[in-house]
Order: sequence, then C-alpha cells, then structure tokens
Amino acid sequence: MPAKRRKLSNPLALAVLALLAERSMHPYEIAQLLRQRGKEESIKINFGSLYTVVQNLEKHGFVTAAGVQKQGNRPERTVYAITDAGRTEMHDWLTEIVAAPRREFTHFEAALSLIGVLPPDEAVEALQTRLARQEVLAAGLRGALAKLYETLPRVFVVETEYQAHMLEAEAAWLRGLLAELADGSLSGVAEWHAWHETGEMPAEWRDLEEELPGGAGGTPGAAQETQDARKGP
Repeated sequence: MPAKRRKLSNPLALAVLALLAERSMHPYEIAQLLRQRGKEESIKINFGSLYTVVQNLEKHGFVTAAGVQKQGNRPERTVYAITDAGRTEMHDWLTEIVAAPRREFTHFEAALSLIGVLPPDEAVEALQTRLARQEVLAAGLRGALAKLYETLPRVFVVETEYQAHMLEAEAAWLRGLLAELADGSLSGVAEWHAWHETGEMPAEWRDLEEELPGGAGGTPGAAQETQDARKGP
C-alpha cells in the first residue's frame, strides 16, 4: 500500500509535533529540547529553518498560537500548541513510518552499484577504509549506549540501538565481501580484474548486458563508457 501523500513530509515537522504533544512551547524551546535529547543524531535538523517548519504546521492547522511569553528584556516569543488535527496527523504519520518499510536510496548503495568503475585493488582499499570507520563508529555508539543505559530506560535510546545494529550489520557484510574479494571467490571478480588490466569489457559481461537490457550489478556498461571516454576519440 503506497504511503499517504502528506501536506508536510519533513521529519523535523514530525519531531515538532511530537514535542508539542508533550506541552505547548515556543520554537526556541523546541530547538533546545531537540539538542538536549540528541535528536540531531537521528533527524536531519536545520535549526535555522525551525521557525519556517512551525509556520507551515500552523498554516495547515496542525499547530496554533497559544499565547505570548516574555522573560526579562528578551523579545516576546509566541508559544505554540498542537491542535486535534495535529495530533491525528502526528499519530498517523508516525505509525505509517514505523509500520511501512520505505525504499531509501543511500549514497553508499549508489556507489556500490557503480563500483565496477574502480580498479579492484582501489575498491578493496576504499571498502577496507569504510569498514575501519564503521567499526570505530559502532564501538563509539556501544560505549555511549552503555553510559545511557545507566540513567535512561531503553525506550529512550532505541534509535541509538538501531544505529549501532545497522553499523554492525554493514561491517559484518563488508568483512564477508572483502574476504571473497581476497580469495577470489566472488562471482565476476576475475572478469573485473581482466577488464581493468586490458581495458576491454569481458565477453561474459557483454553477453550478459545483451540478455538483460536493464544492465547488471556493478554497471559494467557504465564502467566501459568511462574507459572509452578516458581513451578519447
């Protein structure tokens, strides 16, 4: 079932609704809470655009101005409250994201689909570098989680657990891929080496592209075009 087309799609808007579901507050307080709770580790947040997000939520009837707050010599700040429509939107939107997997196109996946352009040795070096960095990040998150568990219930850190598991899962996959590249058991690796050594696409890959017009993994066709461009006319 396709995802519902929503008036707002920015996850920051969902975070604002979630905070306002706790209590009414002004945008500056919302920004402070997002920082305090480390939400920028899970949500792409542009704090400079937070006021625009709040204005858009108000425009669509999801939040409403609930008063003005003044402290000392500071300028007056508008306090916002979530509306009934906002609560419904927040509930439906959050439930949909949790329940329905969405196809997400990451930069790394895009690079993997084009990795055949790189000579195998360079690809291995880049993958090894990524693996080392992923392992450091995963270890750092596990250390942070150990500290967080001392003071917070797990329900408050499940997103950090998820991040750690995803890093560890990718690291495990990278180790397996690198092992297959090292012992030559990865299907197609011999042709990959031969192509970069000779500058000619292996006949097996050319035949495969003829059978599958959409192309095959590693985009040998795109890689061949790159080689041809390097050679010039």
